[in-house]
This record gives sequence, structure tokens and C-alpha cells, in this order.
Amino acid sequence: MEPKADIALIGLAVMGQNLILNMNDHGFTVVAFNRTVEKVDHFMANEAKGTKVIGAHSIEEMVAQLKRPRRVMLMVKAGKPVDEFIEHLLPHLEPGDIIIDGGNSLFEDTARRVKYVESKGLLYIGTGVSGGEEGARHGPSIMPGGSPAAWPHVKDIFQAIAAKVDNGTPCCDWVGEGGAGHYVKMVHNGIEYGDMQLICEAYNILKNGLGMTADEMHLVLKEWDHTIEQWILRLNSLSKWCPEFELPPIGDEDRRHLIEQICHGAIGYKDIKDREVRGVVQSWLSHPQRELLDKHAPERLSLANGRTPKVSYEASNPPHIAMRIQELYDVMQTPKIALGRVPVLVHILTPGMKPVQVTQDLANFWREHYPRIKSELQRRYPKHEWR
Repeated sequence: MEPKADIALIGLAVMGQNLILNMNDHGFTVVAFNRTVEKVDHFMANEAKGTKVIGAHSIEEMVAQLKRPRRVMLMVKAGKPVDEFIEHLLPHLEPGDIIIDGGNSLFEDTARRVKYVESKGLLYIGTGVSGGEEGARHGPSIMPGGSPAAWPHVKDIFQAIAAKVDNGTPCCDWVGEGGAGHYVKMVHNGIEYGDMQLICEAYNILKNGLGMTADEMHLVLKEWDHTIEQWILRLNSLSKWCPEFELPPIGDEDRRHLIEQICHGAIGYKDIKDREVRGVVQSWLSHPQRELLDKHAPERLSLANGRTPKVSYEASNPPHIAMRIQELYDVMQTPKIALGRVPVLVHILTPGMKPVQVTQDLANFWREHYPRIKSELQRRYPKHEWR
């Protein structure tokens, strides 16, 4: 029998099941296996019914279904079960095959396993998978690390099933050797738990300090939204790029003062429900300072072709815009902000909003890359304008 499966997954708890279904949705053939084989039968008769998923009742049967190099992903409890499954798998695999641990393993254990599996001639990946059950089903964040030679063989699968940002970039890329993948996941979890603690503390203040109900708190907290965060990022970025403007950045302690100012004098929901968050935050700057901010770190750019794309600001990355190729026609030079000191990163998209290229040199893009890209995309998008 000719092997026809792209990957196998061991562990049919909800996360494992949903990852399998996600892979199936993206055109990959998956072999499902569980130590308790009754779970395999139940999964195949219910959640996986009508899919291309293949059920296996033994490791031998599972491995026989896999194309080479064989890719086997473990979604089992961290610790001893991972080591046990590695030992079960090794006799059935051959040099170049890949074992993937998608659980929450300690990064030091993953580094040890990479060395051990590589000593047997195989490859090993330890990857963080974030997003819970819903993310596993419809698009998780994936953080793979381990044996670099394994990445080209799993890249297409992982990036296909991963969540995507607005410009189509997958929330998945290679993060490094050894235990790097699970180390990144550990840091990721720490940030996530810090965010949850912050939400809990805000909830405690609003509930017990102001006596607000859940519905009332929702109405208040939704006002501090993405637009507020972008305004603060614009300010903090410009204060670094152009220190001569002497714009005062907003730090963590300043945020707390602003929240106190918004809530000052309130003893209940009725006192706070109509207060404007944006106005209070922007009052951090004087009118002339706000004009400097709008001019040199604008919310939107004015391009040579008349278009006005929205600029996204990030704390650790350059500002960027995302536009389809046709929307960039007649824009020959990279836009710059902050007195011309900061080039804006341009995410260039297909007419179908898929990423094509990221550049800070539009002139070079039009000269060196556009002719080839036009030739490739014109056949796929014949109804769109191509110059």
C-alpha cells in the first residue's frame, strides 16, 4: 500500500482532535492515533466523519500510512509521556523522520530530546501551540524550534493551519534551535498570564471600588481600545525619533494616572459611563504638541497617488502600511515620517489580499521585483489592472 498521509498526530484530547481537523481543512491527510484506541474509533465515527483523516490502531499501522520523511506530532501530557512515546516511535522510524512535540514541555527537556533524537539519526521539533481549543481548530499561534533541518518539511503544514494577521502573514515561523520553541511559548504564556492578572485587577477596582456590574464595566473598558493604544504608540515612537520635539512619552505609571483621571470623583457607573477616554488621553499633550504628532507620526499617510492608507505602529517594529499592488501604482518612493528619518515598511499584497513582499525600498521593488511578480499574478488575477 502506497503511503498517502502527510503527518500523524498522537493524542486525541480536544486540542489534538481540533489540530487534525484544521489540517484536514487545509488539504493535508492526517493519521490519527491514541494510546486508548477506542478514542480513535469514536473520533472517526463522529468529529472526523466524512473527512480524509485516517484512523490507526497501532504505531506500526500509523507509520505505514506516512509519506517520507515521516512526520509524527505528539499532543500528549508534558513530561514522562513524551519520553515514553519517543521510545515507542524510534524503532518504527528511520533517519530523516521527524518527531514533533506540540505540548507544553519545559524548554530544557526539549533541548535534551533534540540531542537524543538527533543522536539516533532523526529530527526533532518542540513547538508551542497557543490559542486553546478554538485556536487549534481555526488557527493557532505556532512557535517551532529544534532541529533546523526539520523546518522545511513541516513549514507548509504549520503555516497553513496557523492564524493569520491582517495582511495574511501566518502566526508561525522558525524561532531557533534546541528548546527555543518551547522557551518562546513559556515567555508567551508569562505575558498572557500577566495580561489576565491586569484584567483581574481592573475588574476588582471597577467592581469593588465603584460597585459596577459586569455590563457596566464592559461599557467602560471598551472605550480604551485599539485606537487609544495606537495613539500612545505614535506618541512614544515620535518622542524617540525626534527628541528635539520634547514630547512627553506615556509610560506604565502615566497610564495609571490617566485611568485615575478618567475615574476621578466617580462613585458609581452613572458617574463614569459618559466620560470620554480619548479626550482625556490626548490631553496629555498641548494643542501644538498634538499638531506635531499628527504631522510627523500620522494616523494615515498621504501618498503621491492620492490614497491615504492607515499606518500601524508597534513598540518594537517599524511603522507599516499594507496595500494591494494596484493601490501602490504611481507611488515610486518609500514614504517616510518623522522629519524623513523613518521609512515606512510597506506590506505589498495581491488583489486577493495575500502577502507578496515586505519592503522599505519601493523603487527597488518596482525595478527589480515587480516584472516577475506581475508575470506570475497576472494569470491568477486577469480582471485586475496591471501596468
